[in-house]
Amino acid sequence: MAEVHVIGQIVGASGFPQHSLFCKWGVHTGGAWKLLSGLREGQTQVDNPQNEEMASWSHPIDIHFATKGLQGWPKLHLQVWHQDSFGRCELYGYGFCHVPSSPGLHELQCVTWRPVGSWQDQLSQLFIGGGVQLKNSDLIYSGADRYRLHTSAMGTVHLQLGVILRHFDRYGVEC
Repeated sequence: MAEVHVIGQIVGASGFPQHSLFCKWGVHTGGAWKLLSGLREGQTQVDNPQNEEMASWSHPIDIHFATKGLQGWPKLHLQVWHQDSFGRCELYGYGFCHVPSSPGLHELQCVTWRPVGSWQDQLSQLFIGGGVQLKNSDLIYSGADRYRLHTSAMGTVHLQLGVILRHFDRYGVEC
């Protein structure tokens, strides 16, 4: 079986309206992919930069997959959350990016968005907090019904990923 090893980090996030951010992440693959080692999902710590525009996480990612085909190449899906001074958490954005298919070190910028509800939802969010969230998180990385959502752009998550490919030449794939 061909193997893909992804080693890197979620560097941080910038462009969000508030500080005190953390990120929940996960990897989605097709049915022909098998996780050999590493975690399929995780969460960073909360970073509250006082004098900087970028929240720094430096959260490690180390995932090793085996596959029988290219269909369902790994996608990294992200949720950025804000934690207020009372410890309440509010969703600030969803985003996803494909793991690069070429070997080497890659710097990725993953733009994020969040759903916008009705004017009643927005007014409630202004006074009470919280906000509209997706019922099904599969919409983050599958484009099936995502076009029907009303969204607003949020910040950017910065990633550094090193990709190592092994035995793809045995299966007729040139790297």
